Amino acid sequence: MALSLTGSIDSGWAHALEPAAPQLRQLEAFLDSQDEAARPWLPDPAHVLRAFREPFDDVRVLIMGQDPYPTPGHPIGLAFAVDPHVRPLPRSLTNVYAELRDDLGVQSPDHGDLSSWSAAGVLLLNRVLTVEAGAAGSHRRHGWEAVTDQAIRALVARGTPLVAILWGKDAAAVLPLLGGIPVIQSPHPSPLSARRGFFGSHPFSRANELLIEQGAAPVDWALR
Repeated sequence: MALSLTGSIDSGWAHALEPAAPQLRQLEAFLDSQDEAARPWLPDPAHVLRAFREPFDDVRVLIMGQDPYPTPGHPIGLAFAVDPHVRPLPRSLTNVYAELRDDLGVQSPDHGDLSSWSAAGVLLLNRVLTVEAGAAGSHRRHGWEAVTDQAIRALVARGTPLVAILWGKDAAAVLPLLGGIPVIQSPHPSPLSARRGFFGSHPFSRANELLIEQGAAPVDWALR
């Protein structure tokens, strides 16, 4: 497979991620070794860098995830999102939809594809971009952290309006990279922690308020 920084992603992102090209080559070799060992991994290769398809310059909100869902057919390369045909929806995503409804009155769609958020300037970025099928967290510490760290550094270095939404301890690990970027932080929307402070945190309306304070347009959080 090829984790190319040209052709498959936005040109602005290709430039922003160029310092991480050596890590991407190492990751390509690692994933090839997994193929040779008959250890299937997710998401589909075409979706691995999907978070970087929308324009780099358009990103106004960063939402950090952990790693892809480990169930075949579920992950699509965007944090918290699943393939439109997946039923039932993951519990964490169901809780995100509940908070979205309570926060902004936005009605939940009958699918888990968050592509419309991505198109609206929301970077749905997992900390680690691949996972062994059926083994959550299995591709941590193989190099993805260096790639996603570079993505965050590049966003911060632009000096243009940006808000970070960090749900849970894994997402909070990127705090040192954010400098003075406004941060909305709460527990993860997982059923294990959502009632400890995720529900009622109003991340969507707060993000829009922080964008307006920076002179940027608010995000359209409606899902289509």
